[in-house]
Amino acid sequence: MTKILYLITGNAGKAREIKEILKTPLEASNVNLEIFNLDLKEYQGTPDEIISDKLKIACNQINAPVICEDTCLCFEALGGLPGPYIKWFWKALEDEGLFRLLAGFDNKKAWTECRIGYCKPGGEPQIFYGKCEGTIVMPRGNNGFQWNPIFQPSGYEQTFAEMDPNLKNSISHRFRALEAFKDYMLNNQDWI
Repeated sequence: MTKILYLITGNAGKAREIKEILKTPLEASNVNLEIFNLDLKEYQGTPDEIISDKLKIACNQINAPVICEDTCLCFEALGGLPGPYIKWFWKALEDEGLFRLLAGFDNKKAWTECRIGYCKPGGEPQIFYGKCEGTIVMPRGNNGFQWNPIFQPSGYEQTFAEMDPNLKNSISHRFRALEAFKDYMLNNQDWI
């Protein structure tokens, strides 16, 4: 019997990436990934607290297994900000404005973090983490979404928005968190 796992997101770009990365293990587990656009409020706290709160609310409202994703973009010169509040910084400033936040700093180092959270009714939230180091650059590229044009991962000459999606999906913070989730799926037969 096919089971359903609900991905809680309103972001089509994230949904596309997550579906592509999880395709093989979901098929092997006979699980369909359904997108559910649940309007969750933006919680405050540490990234782990934020993803846990999202999971608990979504799982209770849907009463089914869910995964949520939360991403941080962290500027070293700003002590890790905007961090989990990147969505609101990006909405207010967009790519060029985010780049200009670092205008007075020589340090343009940054990192991205992703937390994939999984929870099933009656279960405890499981959190899977991924990180990608890089640099903030002038906006370049049209692939990707949100702040992808200003983040250039370490060891590459392209921003996430300039990369072929398959390359990005093989090195990103989201990929790394989803790889940890895939390991969990493969090593826990009753995960869903």
